[in-house]
Amino acid sequence: MKPIRRPDVPTRYRVLLDMIRQSRGRLFMAMVSMLLVSASTVASAYLIKPVLDDIFVRKDAAMLMALPLAVVVIYLMRGIGMYGQEYFLNYVGQDIIRRLRTMLYDRICDLPLAFFHRERTGVLMSRITNDVNVIKAMVSSAVTSVIRDFFTILGLVGLIFYLDWKMALGAMVILPAAFYPIVEFGRRVRRVSTDTQSAMAELSAFLHETFTGTKIVKAFGMEAHEKGRFSQMAHDLFRIEIRAVIARSLSSPVMEFLGGMGIAFIIWFGGSRVVSGTYTPGTFMSFLGAVIMLYDPVKKISKVNNAVQEGLAATERIFDILETESEIQEVADPQTIPPMPHRVTFFQVSFGYGKDLVLKDINLDVAPGEILALVGMSGGGKTSLVNLIPRFYDVTRGEIAIDGVDIRRATIASLRSQIAVVTQEPILFNDTVRNNIAYGNPRATEADVAQAARDAYAYDFIMGFPKGFETPIGELGSRLSGGEKQRLCIARALIKDAPILILDEATSALDTESERLVQKALENLMRGRTTFVIAHRLSTIGYAHRIIVVVGGRIVEEGSHDELMACGGEYCKLYQMQYENNEAAESSVSPEEDPYHP
Repeated sequence: MKPIRRPDVPTRYRVLLDMIRQSRGRLFMAMVSMLLVSASTVASAYLIKPVLDDIFVRKDAAMLMALPLAVVVIYLMRGIGMYGQEYFLNYVGQDIIRRLRTMLYDRICDLPLAFFHRERTGVLMSRITNDVNVIKAMVSSAVTSVIRDFFTILGLVGLIFYLDWKMALGAMVILPAAFYPIVEFGRRVRRVSTDTQSAMAELSAFLHETFTGTKIVKAFGMEAHEKGRFSQMAHDLFRIEIRAVIARSLSSPVMEFLGGMGIAFIIWFGGSRVVSGTYTPGTFMSFLGAVIMLYDPVKKISKVNNAVQEGLAATERIFDILETESEIQEVADPQTIPPMPHRVTFFQVSFGYGKDLVLKDINLDVAPGEILALVGMSGGGKTSLVNLIPRFYDVTRGEIAIDGVDIRRATIASLRSQIAVVTQEPILFNDTVRNNIAYGNPRATEADVAQAARDAYAYDFIMGFPKGFETPIGELGSRLSGGEKQRLCIARALIKDAPILILDEATSALDTESERLVQKALENLMRGRTTFVIAHRLSTIGYAHRIIVVVGGRIVEEGSHDELMACGGEYCKLYQMQYENNEAAESSVSPEEDPYHP
């Protein structure tokens, strides 16, 4: 895996700004709505003056009739503006989140297997769900508040300078000091928010692991242990959250105190002018009301800044994924591999996950339609070898060619379209039987799906389900037996009809009866295909045209079963070891104890 490319931070924010600008039509409507809200706030502050001076002091009956009507109009404008700003800004915010989620999921899907081996599933899920939700709060509510409060502050500052510029200058002395806690506490919130999101990701990973492995947890009686681990993680998250609460909460009290100082100054200075007759009571109260309203959006900006800092921390975590570069790259002008029987050749191939090589100098030529079995002790490099063919990983040295073409010079899509894989652990999706089979070929007809099921010896048990092919199979096929799941995987590979087939210990986890049915299905699947079979039980590879023995990352023996047994080498030792183990297992049960003995 190549290291993450880390551009300067503003580049990441410009990506978000570009996404926001793509919705400029709705943003304009949101701006108009926010102007209405801000204008109504300023108008409300100004109306205090005529209410006091014209109605209560001068007893003006005409103003008594006009001002209530003006208040109704102002608050109607305010209501329309509030609805518009909420709708348009949230629409823009939700659309950006949708695009970010899609970009993130697309990027994760494009990354190679090495990335998934390094990252935990729960952490990746947290990036798509929790982190993106934090950005949603920043884009939707925070941007709304910032723009609306900016217009409100601008309008109210203009009003207080219009009413009395001298007193306005005194009030404005306090305002710059009020922005200090916004900046300082915002930095703290951002640092703590990064820790919070990391802790949430760890918690998500833990939950995914324990829920997936719940059978093992219960079988080993480890419920209390897992409860303790979760309690500790929840407590650690609680401590981080409390730090975030402290950082968020401190800004408001500080700003309340600074705002109180400004209001105290106005009461003293303006009140003395009213007493001396310089100001009317209406002017003073209108000014005081405007200043009180002015400090309110300033305080809100502090809270908004906290949300923005949390969103920026989440943005960095998301872009860490988006900017991760895959080592599996296509060349500038790749070739397309046509659908036909293929020859697969390894030329001096070496491969390692890090500095240590797990495959060394592999030379191998597999003819079209040949069945090649790979055997050897666990950890010898068999799975690593077959994983190189579909470019799940790239070779460290050497070359793998299909019909003489280096697979690194072919398009990844055309390469993988030529390969079907059946693994030891059957991977199915929480969908219907039909859709799981058709996953190998989304254009397949109902007849194609049914035929694939018949060839995989799955048709009978499928038709025994209440809804047949439309029966949901549960998460990872949890409603099926091991043999049934494996036969659905074989049907999926059959319907893909790929000329190259990889079977990675496809029967090793099955009982004897299930293995017999699956083996018959595999015979149908392998017919006419270039096949690589990783076998744990040597008794299951009698159909192989050739067998290679992989030990320590090298091919140490090669030939047919009889040839390898005659050599008396590694294969012979493996075969005898399994034969002796089987003999011992059978002899350990006497005929009287055997429940199946007649």
